[in-house]
Amino acid sequence: MPPEEDRDLKVVIKCLKLDKNAQLPRYAHPGDAGMDIFALESVVLLPGERKRIRTGIALELPEGTEAQVRPRSGLAFRHGITVLNSPGTVDSGYRGEVMVILINLGQAAFTVEAGMRIAQMVVKPVLTAGIQEACALNGTERGGGGFGSTG
Repeated sequence: MPPEEDRDLKVVIKCLKLDKNAQLPRYAHPGDAGMDIFALESVVLLPGERKRIRTGIALELPEGTEAQVRPRSGLAFRHGITVLNSPGTVDSGYRGEVMVILINLGQAAFTVEAGMRIAQMVVKPVLTAGIQEACALNGTERGGGGFGSTG
């Protein structure tokens, strides 16, 4: 993989190591949408258990962006480990430690090892919307059809 400075970067994120053993997020392959996020600590997750996992990093995201914390497909498929509040949001104004809430939906205990890739982070632009109270909404073909309304 080329060094970060050789990539066609659109956004630069400052990342502060809060612990000397923390690892900076990084792309595994050129063209990946998500950067791997690494566990700072070793933790055992029993079946059905959820825990907040430390990463040992803090971010300075540019205004108008967010970092979405998403599950890793391999952990989800092989072990039933996923990010509980997926996608988790790191707001641009947040300067505290990035934490990942993992849950074990599998049948066996799972050990998160320090240094393990536990999630991925995708940086996205954020639109700020204004809310306007309305007396009525314009009609659509779908209308109020919700869950299962399309078959």
